[in-house]
Amino acid sequence: MKTMTCRQLGGACDKESYADTFEAIAKMSKDHGIEMFKINDKPHLNAMKKMQELVKTPEDFEMWLEKKRQIFNSLPNNK
Repeated sequence: MKTMTCRQLGGACDKESYADTFEAIAKMSKDHGIEMFKINDKPHLNAMKKMQELVKTPEDFEMWLEKKRQIFNSLPNNK
């Protein structure tokens, strides 16, 4: 099991997510982002805006996702 924070995944806080796969941790991150959007959390909304500027095309998003996957894969197992 590996740990990544919201911030490591492009977000705005240090909430930790734990998962065995990148796909699982990415879903947790997405769910957290949706939750923060629903409560209109300004730091997370700003992080979402920055991400939109970085990933303007599907190819940009795939490259961004691959970088995050590489970070996840490089992390040690911790649980």
